[in-house]
Amino acid sequence: MGAALICGGDAPTARADGVTIPNFWNPRSRQERMESQPGTRTVRFLTDDDFPPLHFAGPDGTPTGFVVELARAVCERLAMSCTVQARRFDTLLDALADRQGDVVAAAIPLTPTLRARFLATRPYFRWPARFVARTDKGLPVPSAAALAEKSVGVVGGSAHAAYLTAFFPKAVAKPFTDLATAEAALRRGEVDYVFADGLNLALWIGGVEAAGCCAFLGGDYLENRYFGEGIGLVTRSDDPVLSRALDDALQRLWDEGKYAELYLRFFPVSPF
Repeated sequence: MGAALICGGDAPTARADGVTIPNFWNPRSRQERMESQPGTRTVRFLTDDDFPPLHFAGPDGTPTGFVVELARAVCERLAMSCTVQARRFDTLLDALADRQGDVVAAAIPLTPTLRARFLATRPYFRWPARFVARTDKGLPVPSAAALAEKSVGVVGGSAHAAYLTAFFPKAVAKPFTDLATAEAALRRGEVDYVFADGLNLALWIGGVEAAGCCAFLGGDYLENRYFGEGIGLVTRSDDPVLSRALDDALQRLWDEGKYAELYLRFFPVSPF
């Protein structure tokens, strides 16, 4: 698809049509292609249908979204027969453990607790933290010095609030009870910046509530200690061949441009 590799934020990215596409794959892993395949069984994917743009119900009720379509592309790449079933988000891991499905494809954070119970691929999506500001203010790109005495809206008690305090100590943190309230304050010019989850901010920037007021400023922040490892495809611990095959397929989808194609479809405003 002709995306150009660039360096920006904390991870290598590609850029196409003005949208930044994250690259989470290590080039060295291309030398470790697996030979085994998960067999001829039908692989059952479990997801949730209420978290757009990652996974949601399409117009006909069929699950879709970036994660779901990526799972379908993995199936096609591995020439596997697959099904996708939507369940309530909080039941997905228990359903996987009870063998009601084979893979969870949903926005369940990768954590040590999850990895102690299940296998997971390397992350195919992460949760970048971003600064957003009004486009008419001419504010500087965020840095420890640039944010001195500048007001920054954060959700009180969040990882973003903790990160702001640790790395931008001279900024004036303005805590809000929720992100929507912080975004509204930014739109009205009551704070200089908002620092929060990039995915939610991207949806707001591209939506009607922002009314074109605001845009990302500066790069992304991906520190695991604050913002987690991201999400991957989760399988049972007794299914290592399937897990390795999924990992390999995700790498190949990136190499072949399919990941970027799907990303552009579901993220008109990139959180990265």
